[in-house]
Amino acid sequence: MSSGFPTWIAAAAVAVSMAMIVGPVAAQPQVPCYFIFGDSLVDNGNNNDIQSLARANYLPYGIDFPRGPTGRFSNGKTTVDVIAELLGLNHIPPYNQVRGRQILGGVNYASAAAGIRPETGRQLGARIDFAGQVNNYKNTVAQVVNILGDEAAASDYLSQCIYSVGMGSNDYLNNYFMPLIYPTSRQYNPEQYANVLIQQYTEQLRALYSYGARKFALIGIGQIGCSPNALAQSSPDGRTCVERINSANQIFNNKLRGLVDTFNRNTPDAKFIYINAYGIFQDMISTPASYGFRVTNAGCCGVGRNRGQITCLPLQPPCRNRNEYLFWDAFHPTEAANAVVGRRSYSAQKGSDAYPYDIRRLAQA
Repeated sequence: MSSGFPTWIAAAAVAVSMAMIVGPVAAQPQVPCYFIFGDSLVDNGNNNDIQSLARANYLPYGIDFPRGPTGRFSNGKTTVDVIAELLGLNHIPPYNQVRGRQILGGVNYASAAAGIRPETGRQLGARIDFAGQVNNYKNTVAQVVNILGDEAAASDYLSQCIYSVGMGSNDYLNNYFMPLIYPTSRQYNPEQYANVLIQQYTEQLRALYSYGARKFALIGIGQIGCSPNALAQSSPDGRTCVERINSANQIFNNKLRGLVDTFNRNTPDAKFIYINAYGIFQDMISTPASYGFRVTNAGCCGVGRNRGQITCLPLQPPCRNRNEYLFWDAFHPTEAANAVVGRRSYSAQKGSDAYPYDIRRLAQA
């Protein structure tokens, strides 16, 4: 590292049932810390105090979370909450709230509406793009050096931590597939656009590496074309996933998986893995009953056709059978779905869930 270091009562019953689904928290932490970069899928409060339409610090968001609304875009836990628990860690605090030695356990830098590209999500107001999140991490590293006493100690400590990165969804949802606002779909075909995104993604990963990160879990984009929003706007029958969107997402994911190989070849002191969120969602959509889901094409809350066009309104009563819904609102999964993704990211259920191995093995590497 460089010298610059530059309530509803029913919520309780649901929370108990979800704790049983996720499983017990490990008694001993498997890694000392967990650093999280991403968007609204894992934002846990970083957008609460900025001028943004992409905020979720009000009910019914958080109805099933022990602390109520926190800024999480779900009824309860997000995937990284589940992963943190399985790693034996507490919930990781957002960057805008973390203080003092608390940073030694990890920090969540995620920001709703954020993308790899700096302009992504601008129609929603302020947000912290990938580069901004990395800059915030650099500030954290400087604090770690001060706490531990020197750069060598900080470098050794940070090399043991897990770094999860889940970026790219908004670069399609709130950029490429919004041609009236953004020119990218006229400038690039899907293959070219994925190449541009991967190039910018690579630059930020290199920056994280130069500031001590060594264990990376890169989270692929899920099936955006199957979200209630995409179904409401572009599906002919309201149930069939939008192939042109999913196809573009798969192009990006394939290149991201290839990036894992590139980094593993060229940075032998680091470990990179890829989490196939797309494939995990495919399983839940293809065989929902096996996961306890009954509704896969509508949000538990929200308004518009099939509750798929606008996210939850303040104090809007959500559905009661939340564990049976794959999606909480027009874009984001329920806690029940997040539990599946989190578990399979941590410990692969199928060989295709993670490449070349899962987060559990990454923690041991």
